[in-house]
Amino acid sequence: MRRRVDLAHAAGNLPLKLHEWGPDFAVWCSYKYLNGGPGCIAGCFVHERHAQAWELPRFTGWWGHDQRTRFQMREDIDLVAGADGWQLSNPSIFALAALRASMEIFHQAGMERLRKKSVSLTGYLEFLLRRNGPGFSIITPSIEEQRGAQISIRIPDKGKMLCKNLIEEGVIGDWREPDTYRIAPVPLYNSYHDVFQFVRKFTGKTAQSNSTINGRSPA
Repeated sequence: MRRRVDLAHAAGNLPLKLHEWGPDFAVWCSYKYLNGGPGCIAGCFVHERHAQAWELPRFTGWWGHDQRTRFQMREDIDLVAGADGWQLSNPSIFALAALRASMEIFHQAGMERLRKKSVSLTGYLEFLLRRNGPGFSIITPSIEEQRGAQISIRIPDKGKMLCKNLIEEGVIGDWREPDTYRIAPVPLYNSYHDVFQFVRKFTGKTAQSNSTINGRSPA
């Protein structure tokens, strides 16, 4: 059985050693942690043992055709070896420009260093949140190896409105029904001060919400 891995938001978030780990195939998006933006291209990994596995079923397209014979306009397709042979069509040049600029920054910073800061940021965020409860709970694992640059917070009452209010104050989080608020301190451009300021605003609004629910006016 071939091993296929859905990396989703792992790219740009966690150090990945796909060749060493040995999955047959992997796919991921680039719009989020890789900073490509909505609509940016996806990526795929094809292990080198399948570099010339022409018999494997696939969607084939113009960009998977060998450049040396592409414009001969033959009836059959001449697939190029490796992951390039799985390409379908040309991506948007504007999306590629944003992604290229982002890749240069990742190369300079180094994924290992980014991951180290990410673990520290999420640890700091978790520490502050747990110190400033109640009114919510953290559902993301506390074990560093089991999470990326995100903390998911369960808010039982009026959480969606709280998320909206924070967005109006410039805090961009993410709401998932029915009761989960996701916040991601990203190591490339978030600081410990950002985390501190977020928790201050978040816990302040959580306290106000709890006071309203309990029939008391906020202080």
